[in-house]
Amino acid sequence: MIHMRAFTKFEMENFRQIANLGIRYTTFQTYRTSLDKGYFDAIAPIRAYFQEEGIHDYSSQGQGQINKEYRNAFLLTATLMIPAKASMYRPNTKSGDPRLWFSCLHKYAEKDDIFAMFHMGTTLYVINVTRTDVAECLNSMETNPIKEILMTLQGQIMVTSQELLAKFQALYDNGHLYEAEVQGDTGIGRAVESLLGIPMNSSPNPDYKGIELKSKRLQRSSAKNGLFSQVPDWKHSNFKNGREIAERYGYERQGVKTLQVTVQANHPNAQSLVLDILQGDEVLEMLEKPDKAIKQHIVEWQLHTLHDRLKTKHHETFWISVDNQYHDGKEYFKYSYIEHTYNPNIAEFDHLLMQQFVTLELLLNRPSGHGDTWNFKIKDKAMQLLFPESKLYKLDPNSEPHRGPLPKLNK
Repeated sequence: MIHMRAFTKFEMENFRQIANLGIRYTTFQTYRTSLDKGYFDAIAPIRAYFQEEGIHDYSSQGQGQINKEYRNAFLLTATLMIPAKASMYRPNTKSGDPRLWFSCLHKYAEKDDIFAMFHMGTTLYVINVTRTDVAECLNSMETNPIKEILMTLQGQIMVTSQELLAKFQALYDNGHLYEAEVQGDTGIGRAVESLLGIPMNSSPNPDYKGIELKSKRLQRSSAKNGLFSQVPDWKHSNFKNGREIAERYGYERQGVKTLQVTVQANHPNAQSLVLDILQGDEVLEMLEKPDKAIKQHIVEWQLHTLHDRLKTKHHETFWISVDNQYHDGKEYFKYSYIEHTYNPNIAEFDHLLMQQFVTLELLLNRPSGHGDTWNFKIKDKAMQLLFPESKLYKLDPNSEPHRGPLPKLNK
């Protein structure tokens, strides 16, 4: 497996400039072999980016030259916009490892250079972030290819968020009350999606043209926001499914052993379940820890898997707060305000886990027969630590959004 080298501060600043515009991108590194041969491996982050963005799906591509696919591409520098061709293919080898090729790239790259890659429609764009000052291009008074393309992309992104905001402003309709679609926790979220014309689905990808939608009731005392669901890495876990865990640690409900609890770091719950991060292995594990001397491994997650889920799910999110009330046994709600977040601070996620601001909510082997859920949630007061970039839209002019001062992290 090929591992990318660590990014320099200069490269990280270039990535930050691109991310601050709300642009989703992926990265790749040039190696001596890739420059000599003219192609490089389409590693997992590239394959995932292509699939999520609807550019290309390597998993359904046949092997050999006959199945090779092409996309238009441009290499961007501070002064040039160089036309190129990109090809995606799988060679006639035993495994058919996915490959990516750009014409002309070898003329503008050296060994170990890092590139940012993004798209507009089906056209790919690449920037050598090792040798290009993106901030200088964006701040320049002169028009240049990087500024032109990045600002065009940002404008397209803003069009989508403004389009979605306009829909919510129309739905507010002077405090109109809407009926929750079903009784229970998901009732308002499903109603919000129905009102926007979004069909019910179980996709892990964002809900509305790349924007994730999350709804919450202001009257709820839990003050937690759902981030994402992610099943454990069963292959490397001692327990192999939720039913086994419920049988061991659960309790009887309606004649079924079930487990519906919160698990967090450092403080074992009533079942002695606790989370911990194994830094050397880059793993989050759930343990049984009845005392300081004893611990039993139960399940685990690769941290990069959780980071990728967070980046994919919450690249851009509308957190929709509603006021709810009940009449004749039915729940009704009206829109209050929306928090619009971008680009989660992935580096903070692990810290927030270890300091109990991010917790794991388990719903295993439920009597209802619904599937198991492994929900990672964040306390409302820590939202600004994970999502430092946000905007607030008040739909109800009388709403008073407030989450208090930022909590302090012990690092």
